[in-house]
Amino acid sequence: MARRGDRTLPEPTGEGGATVRRLHPATGGAEPVEQGRLWHVVLSVAGEVTALAGLRAGLERLAHDHSFFLTARYAADHAEIRYWEQARDLHDAAAIALRLWGEHKASAKLPPWEIVGLEVVDRATYHQRVAEGFGEPTAQLGGVHPY
Repeated sequence: MARRGDRTLPEPTGEGGATVRRLHPATGGAEPVEQGRLWHVVLSVAGEVTALAGLRAGLERLAHDHSFFLTARYAADHAEIRYWEQARDLHDAAAIALRLWGEHKASAKLPPWEIVGLEVVDRATYHQRVAEGFGEPTAQLGGVHPY
């Protein structure tokens, strides 16, 4: 029997009476430790035309600094960064994403561009889109590449 709060709950059963394993077992009345979820982020930035060599180097430094970095595409006046973010919920993932460019602008020597687009979707939605052919798979997975 599992406990939830002050109630005792029977173990869930599947077909034929087999016990179904809980993904998040009860913790004896204590609140479970909340784990972050993975969110797929697409951050679009744009601004004044900048030298491509410097931009590429800055994006590569950003990729090195950000552990879940997936890929970046760039042109002289805009770039798109795709990566995974671990966060409690969509609100937190979006807040982190909106700070990414500004917080790394100086350390990665990125141009003073502004964020012009943001998409954040959970892992299941991302994989569903890709499976249905609606995900925009990058031509080259991983790394920093020109458009």
